[in-house]
Amino acid sequence: ATKMFAAARLHQAARGVQKASPATLRALSAAQGTKPAYTIIDHQYDAVVVGAGGAGLRAAFGLTEAGFKTACITKLFPTRSHTVAAQGGINAALGNMEKDDWRWHMYDTVKGSDWLGDQDAIQYMTQEAPQTVIELENYGMPFSRTDQGLIYQRAFGGQSYNYGKGGQAHRCCAVADRTGHSLLHTLYGQSLRYDTAYFIEYFALDLIMDKGACVGVLALCLEDGTLHRFNATNTVLATGGYGRAYFSATSAHACTGDGTAMVTRAGLQNEDLEFVQFHPTGIYGAGCLITEGCRGEGGYLLNSQGERYMERYAPTAKDLASRDVVSRASMIEIREGRGVGPEKDHVYLQLSHLPAEVLHERLPGISETAMIFSGVDVTKEPIPVLPTVHYNMGGVPTNYLGQVLTNHGNGDNIVPGLYAAGEAACASVHGANRLGANSLLDIVVFGRACAHTIAKNNKPGEPIPPLPANAGEKTIAALDKVRFANGGTPVADLRLKMQKTMQTHAAVFRTGPLLEEGVTKMDELYKTMKSDIKLSDRGLIWNTDLVEALELENLMLNAMQTVVSAAARKESRGAHAREDFKTRVDEFDYSKPLAGQTPKPISEHWRKHTLSEQDPETGKVTLKYRPVIDSTLDAKDCPTVPPAVRSY
Repeated sequence: ATKMFAAARLHQAARGVQKASPATLRALSAAQGTKPAYTIIDHQYDAVVVGAGGAGLRAAFGLTEAGFKTACITKLFPTRSHTVAAQGGINAALGNMEKDDWRWHMYDTVKGSDWLGDQDAIQYMTQEAPQTVIELENYGMPFSRTDQGLIYQRAFGGQSYNYGKGGQAHRCCAVADRTGHSLLHTLYGQSLRYDTAYFIEYFALDLIMDKGACVGVLALCLEDGTLHRFNATNTVLATGGYGRAYFSATSAHACTGDGTAMVTRAGLQNEDLEFVQFHPTGIYGAGCLITEGCRGEGGYLLNSQGERYMERYAPTAKDLASRDVVSRASMIEIREGRGVGPEKDHVYLQLSHLPAEVLHERLPGISETAMIFSGVDVTKEPIPVLPTVHYNMGGVPTNYLGQVLTNHGNGDNIVPGLYAAGEAACASVHGANRLGANSLLDIVVFGRACAHTIAKNNKPGEPIPPLPANAGEKTIAALDKVRFANGGTPVADLRLKMQKTMQTHAAVFRTGPLLEEGVTKMDELYKTMKSDIKLSDRGLIWNTDLVEALELENLMLNAMQTVVSAAARKESRGAHAREDFKTRVDEFDYSKPLAGQTPKPISEHWRKHTLSEQDPETGKVTLKYRPVIDSTLDAKDCPTVPPAVRSY
């Protein structure tokens, strides 16, 4: 395996350098002339994709397939991207188990988003879902099968038939409990059919902007310390989320919000970062994910009294209510003294009543994970679980075509040359809460949408907008400052303080005083990072200390915007649950008849997207807002789903 890894890496690196024409070598002195100069290598491409998870790979080979000379920059080997950790499945209204309709899937997604999702993007995603899954099947993705040989679809949270009136839907297409692993390897295998230039183990530092347009990316080669300026007509960000801003998360250590931070440093906006999903079932103590598929296959949650408590909180959907609902229910049980364990600080997920063959066939990975990380044999004992940070609904604001947007009160404006897809983006198909198994769908649909939009608006071989004079100099000066930082606080110590602050002050339940204290503490930590960080390795070759410091800077930007946005939003909606503002504040009171009600102006209600900007020097966050898009792409074929009281 090591030889294969090395061979693939060398092969792709060689192809990448060969493709990097014209490659211009030059030296650029660091901010202080006494230090060694940095080697800069210039590349030109029609398009550059940052990230090689599901969204990045789908965008990259979609672009190459359309004839564009494409580079894919990734700090990890593609099959180590965090897409590999997704377990449950990918939603699509195939109707293999019972009759289904993509409009029902759309209704469930809008309801799951707590009416903060943009309905044009949700229509696009759910309508594209069936053909997306068929495309993956044709690429060779080995879906689990029914006895009839059709793609197996399991029950998953928040999914219903007939606009919530037809009972639990079986819409989640699965490969046992390793769907993300299978998806990522399928897409990577497919991508190797095309002549994409992979730059593996290159860390993207910043976007290169010129007169408001994105004209490329500056990246650091981790292997030899060279800096690479990628000049491109179009740039696609597919860098994933920032779960590692929290102490306990299902996210890989590489999930550091690099794309959203790059956008912040470019002076652009991020959207809805206050909405952080807590997965109801992370393994207690370890934080490893236990898929919702366990409950889809018949598992259920128990408190210390042996009670299936979800029957009280969601009488219809029970354990398959939306994730925010289940996570809050578990935390209430723990708070009210019905938790399990010596400290009564977690709950149980019971699977032992399921037949051993079902566990072996449908949930093999979970059985193994539970044994390794909690010492539990799932055929005999329940798994100790606790709500754990899992997903970021917010991200770089885009439309349903993948184009990055800004909004300064004058409507949505497209940022020329910049696209985003996957968890790094906010289309916004997930709104205030993502439904399980919509994330794998999101990455493939919108990764492909980015490629399609670029192919529609550009032609391969068109003249590439030139880099501005001294492009990347500011970034290199910042890199140099971090590399030679000699304060008193090691990177790991500061990161831990940030993670514990976020875990305490921006958790499942939030209050005004707790959030305001979180803002103050994060502000202090940000100042420490800017003035007192300490690195011990000054080198450029495989300097993990430097990379972790750069990732901490990215996490800090995301964390600051999250806690400030959460403190400002004085309502409860989806994953954002305020104990001092327990209700959702819409333009109408949807718990009463609308006749005779006057809609509140946008300044007086909270059914709107938060847009956050931040000064990277001071850490000061500025908030603006934009309206939710309620109109669909085709009002006749797909009417708008009107807001209502959300219950399961």
